[in-house]
Amino acid sequence: MTESGAGAVVQRIDTTRPHPARVYDWFLGGKDNYPVDEELGRQIMAIDAGTRQAAQSNRRFMERATRMLVHELGIRQFLDIGSGIPTEPNLHQIAQSTAPETRVVYVDNDPIVLAHADALLRGTPEGVTKYVQADAREPGTIIEQAARFLDLDRPVALSVIALVHFIADDDGAYDLVDTLVGALAPGSCLVLSTLTADFEPENVQRGIAAYAAGGVTLVARSRHETARFFQGLDIVEPGVVSVTDWRPEPAVEEPDSGREPVAIYGAVGVKR
Repeated sequence: MTESGAGAVVQRIDTTRPHPARVYDWFLGGKDNYPVDEELGRQIMAIDAGTRQAAQSNRRFMERATRMLVHELGIRQFLDIGSGIPTEPNLHQIAQSTAPETRVVYVDNDPIVLAHADALLRGTPEGVTKYVQADAREPGTIIEQAARFLDLDRPVALSVIALVHFIADDDGAYDLVDTLVGALAPGSCLVLSTLTADFEPENVQRGIAAYAAGGVTLVARSRHETARFFQGLDIVEPGVVSVTDWRPEPAVEEPDSGREPVAIYGAVGVKR
């Protein structure tokens, strides 16, 4: 079961304003979005036709990073912050397909995500798959809730995919990540992706303006600013790169060859 009742929150879904999770769902070809989300998505696509490809590439980065953590580093616990609307394969499906005993805790505060949380809870009998409703800006609450299902004295992979670009520096984006990583044991990992304007600054700035017009904060960070999230961690190869360039697996997925790097940085770091 989820940590909150789904029926009680569905009525709080605001369909009058776009929501980042639902816009992202539209980019991925999902159906859990509303006309206001599609409208913003189409505005962004009109600015940069590659936005949908960028969202899909970001999703594949998550899949590759998860496989690497399970296969190469032996990670068996995951804490996914800002999990978003379920989109198969979900993180727990990737991890538990190789290591059925893997424990996964998803965290989000969007009512529509909670409404679909049952799809996030269909894990293996050997493992643990839980959903916690909490705000990403409250890391203390997240750690407290996650500790009910994860052993924080053992390594945990903290997954922060396409989240921190919705949190401004002044709102504590770096403090959020630092606090979460600080609560984890040595050997834990940070998997993070975030928007950048390093590759196509004009398109990205226009996209930021479109999100702002819809009432959504969006922040683009440089490679240096993205690397700052990994301060004190050992960043694994190939470092902070566009998600299309992070350990591509042509044999597993459609290759992104011939394309320019998408405007999203991704990296994985290991806590000493």
